[in-house]
Amino acid sequence: MSTGAHLAGAHGSQQQGDGERLEVAAAVLALLADRTRLALLQRLGAGEADVTTLTEACGAARPSVSQHLAKLRLAGLVATRKDGRRVVYSLRHGHLRRLVDEALSVADHQIGALPPHD
Repeated sequence: MSTGAHLAGAHGSQQQGDGERLEVAAAVLALLADRTRLALLQRLGAGEADVTTLTEACGAARPSVSQHLAKLRLAGLVATRKDGRRVVYSLRHGHLRRLVDEALSVADHQIGALPPHD
């Protein structure tokens, strides 16, 4: 089953086996393990944006950004809507925004040698 199908009912997944939940979580984290996709999701955490805006925000070439957005869309992590001739992207849910924020906070601690905390 695709990652997107699992994410659609994320809160209901607690009734499914831990193995399946871990597999889906690993697939989400694997998508986040790419710098460009992480930058795209970070920008989308601030609000919806079109490809031009996302290209500027992450500093990658437009074809690369489009390919990464397609992967994120197929995985069910981002949603799209039409605004005239533009396609506007957004995060599908706040869990993903918080996950990206937490990953970046861990990076801040690693880079700045900050003490751990809860």
